Amino acid sequence: MARGDGGATTRGKRAAPRTQKREATGTGDPNLVQLLTPEGERIDSATGPDGTEYRADFSDEEYRGLYRDLVLVRKLDAEATALQRQGELGIWASLLGQEAAQVGSGRALRPQDMAFPTYREHGVLYCRGIDPIMPLGLFRGVDQGGWDPNEFKFNMYTIVIGAQTLHATGYAMGITMDGKTGGDEGEAVIAYFGDGATSQGDVNEAFVWAGVFNSPIVFFCQNNQYAISEPLERQTRVPLYQRAGGFGFPGVRVDGNDVLASYAVTRHALDNARNGQGPTLIEAYTYRMGAHTTTDDPTRYRIASEVEAWRAKDPLARVKAFLEKQQIGDESFFAEIDEQAKQEALHLRERVLAMPDPEPSTIFDHVYAHGSPLLDAEREQAARYLESFEGSAH
Repeated sequence: MARGDGGATTRGKRAAPRTQKREATGTGDPNLVQLLTPEGERIDSATGPDGTEYRADFSDEEYRGLYRDLVLVRKLDAEATALQRQGELGIWASLLGQEAAQVGSGRALRPQDMAFPTYREHGVLYCRGIDPIMPLGLFRGVDQGGWDPNEFKFNMYTIVIGAQTLHATGYAMGITMDGKTGGDEGEAVIAYFGDGATSQGDVNEAFVWAGVFNSPIVFFCQNNQYAISEPLERQTRVPLYQRAGGFGFPGVRVDGNDVLASYAVTRHALDNARNGQGPTLIEAYTYRMGAHTTTDDPTRYRIASEVEAWRAKDPLARVKAFLEKQQIGDESFFAEIDEQAKQEALHLRERVLAMPDPEPSTIFDHVYAHGSPLLDAEREQAARYLESFEGSAH
């Protein structure tokens, strides 16, 4: 598990970087913050559009921990996709290709920070210490997720596109009212959403309120290039991070396939928020390698050559290449991680298959905290209906 220090620079026992300072990548965007190239070369520092210098210096063990996170998250996600294909889950939203954005930002959170996810933040959920079985129970239809948002500082999955940004902004406004900002021990909020959600009214309203009230929130947009089947150019005429300026707060674009840059940029933005410097919009420029969900067929709206071009920027491959070049990880280490991931995925599968089906009456259990006469009547009516089938041929 990577921890690092605060601010725009994280320190530890540093692996040898390239000596140059870099402000651009192969995309041609001089404002894309990148600290680890697709070839596995670590960059000493990168400068954001506002002049902030970002670094990510970890100990060797922390670098290995980041790689372990990436591999385990991908393997568990792949197992969930397989379970859905075999009829064991109703649906699944894969994070394939977005592991670095989620692990990097997830590890950048401090224990007191609060996260508001969509339905795809399985990597952030893992980083917050939540049992990975939890979202699978939700998508299997046997429970409602089950984790305690206050215990893990990670809110429940939100299916309604963009709604969580308003929830997060209101929570952040409450933090300010409670006097929990203004120092390094303060609390900050992060709200996750996709590029398509930026076209939703909820997201833009959240930007307005967060900007006006200088709320301690980071808006983390995972730009995976497609809002289901709609490409990015159908959502915006300018880079998404530039939208922040219209609402009165800074925006930054980070290489979302670079776990080091994702960590450094997110940690800096969160620390700014907790110290009373208001919101930031982070655009994590990444790619959804699989389908939007398991009900989607991406071959209908994108070509194979595009997928292959992004495959060359794979977030796991670049960290592995870095570890090999720096002699931080050898064959035995990689084999050990692969075996651990295999065993955890197998264990996850066994636990999913062992989940009991809930009693139909449990649908009434958590509607109101203290119940209601109407709910009690509906519960009794449903029970009588189910009892009517007992002993019949149905």
